[in-house]
Amino acid sequence: MPTSVLDLYYLLKPFIPRRLQIVARQLLAARKRRSVGGVWPIDPKAAAAPRGWRGWPEGKKFALILNHDVDTQRGHDRCGSLMELETRLGFRSSFYFVPEGYRVSADQRRSIEQAGFEVGVHGLRHDGKMFKSRRIFDERARRINKILKEWRVVGFSSPSMHRNLDWVLDLDIEYDISTFDTDPFEPQNEGVGRIFPFFVNDAASGRGYVEIPYTLPQDHNLFIILGEKDIRVWAEKLEWIAANGGMALVNTHPDYMLFDGARRGFEEYPVGQYLSFLEHVRTRYAGQYWNALCREVARFWRAEMVTPGAGPAGTPGDETGPRGSGRA
Repeated sequence: MPTSVLDLYYLLKPFIPRRLQIVARQLLAARKRRSVGGVWPIDPKAAAAPRGWRGWPEGKKFALILNHDVDTQRGHDRCGSLMELETRLGFRSSFYFVPEGYRVSADQRRSIEQAGFEVGVHGLRHDGKMFKSRRIFDERARRINKILKEWRVVGFSSPSMHRNLDWVLDLDIEYDISTFDTDPFEPQNEGVGRIFPFFVNDAASGRGYVEIPYTLPQDHNLFIILGEKDIRVWAEKLEWIAANGGMALVNTHPDYMLFDGARRGFEEYPVGQYLSFLEHVRTRYAGQYWNALCREVARFWRAEMVTPGAGPAGTPGDETGPRGSGRA
């Protein structure tokens, strides 16, 4: 979506009923889906491994990362139920909260971390404005850095995958999640074309972070916007990622998961669909995957793949990767 159209959308969004927003997105996505089969959900070019790649820890076939962007208070209040479900099946995940979007409970964050899961920051507000100008970004970055320090966390996930990877260098983080290998349904729909992390740095200042793209379609797009009723797309994409030794990162939202047989809202899907995915992974790929938190992936990548003094730009064969010059 061009920047001007994106800005207009976020200007008008507060005045458009949510149900109408979703219906419009569903119609646009259905039309677009007919023309993107060659690059979504699989972009064959994204399978290229970085130069010098030696594989995941313990010889695992692929990495599995479970992330949850928590957009609303409703999602925040469902995190405990989601964490219990994952714990029961032997998985760990990362939860990213919007500090000024709703009340973020310190007890909630503490319970997540004590269970061996991870907490991160999901923007400052979920309003589409963070990357609109350098002035807005700088003002929010100062507040985000204060929160990162207060929460003692090291990861940032950008709302709606808005991004400028150069600007993100000003955040005090070890890793960022603002990109994807391929996803033509996102507002900034240019993918980075890789199913591996990459390093973003500034040679002059020495600052840098690991960029971790998501590589499986987000649940909201898959189940709400595109109307999928099962995990077929996830399963097929995962098989391809595993065959190419890549990283399977799925970003889901407790906000849209329906727990405990409650009445289903128009923007919800049964949590059983996510549960089916976890059970599929556990049975189909037993012993083959490294289920890691994002901070673990970032530290592994920096230790194994980042050359001291590496330049800021790169290709799919380098340990560095694409930089973001603005909202594409």
